[in-house]
Amino acid sequence: MKELTLSDGRPLVWREAGSGPPFVLLHGWSMSGAVFGEALQALQGDFRVLLPDLRGHGRSGAGEGYSLGDFASDLREWIEALDLREVNLLGWSLGGQVAMALQPLVRPRMRRLILVGATPRFSASEGWPHGLPEVQVRAMGRDLRRAYLRTMEDFFALQFEGESLDRERYREIIRFAVREGSLPNPDVVRRALETLRSADQRSDLAAIDTPTLVMHGEIDRIVPVGAGRFLARHLPSATLALLPETGHAPFLSRPREVFERWREFLQ
Repeated sequence: MKELTLSDGRPLVWREAGSGPPFVLLHGWSMSGAVFGEALQALQGDFRVLLPDLRGHGRSGAGEGYSLGDFASDLREWIEALDLREVNLLGWSLGGQVAMALQPLVRPRMRRLILVGATPRFSASEGWPHGLPEVQVRAMGRDLRRAYLRTMEDFFALQFEGESLDRERYREIIRFAVREGSLPNPDVVRRALETLRSADQRSDLAAIDTPTLVMHGEIDRIVPVGAGRFLARHLPSATLALLPETGHAPFLSRPREVFERWREFLQ
């Protein structure tokens, strides 16, 4: 683990291995960089792999706010402090939205962008059917207050709903992706969930001109596949990769295939 003290005194913590072109992977809501543990092992021979914990998540310090801009501001400072250049940036789920907010801030340092299970708007709304119903997102916030651990367990299991993932593999994923990190403070989780509920990046997509791979599971129960198709249509330089019979976390349920697709795109 490595640590940078940000300008406001908070620590930003990350995992790192390998050498070569930098490949920064941003985790999803309530998770940490530990979720990419297998990717770190598989890709460190090709890249300098960096797995930062977003503010308030994992071992990074909590902040005043949890907007997409707040998350992106921390990462901009970190990227500039490490003087990372020709950055390959990947964002999964909430990390995808953070990556899209970060891209304009570090555009001269960007090379390629990968969005996995990502969306420009998490909640459904009038004219936007590709999200979870807002009532469901609000109910999740209430459930977090009543039964935090149970709600987190149910949400994690939902990422693989409909997939043929055996119990042994699921237990293995829990071990390295969840237990090797640390759950955020419940208040951080609720505030980040409110960001998911309210953020809308649809009007920002036309300005994100970095070559982009949009990867989406066709049976994603958290971010409907229509969101991935929308991103691929509206990002100026995007390629769409749909994964049949795959849910929200394809790098966990189909790691070998997914890592190879990432390598091909980043060549």
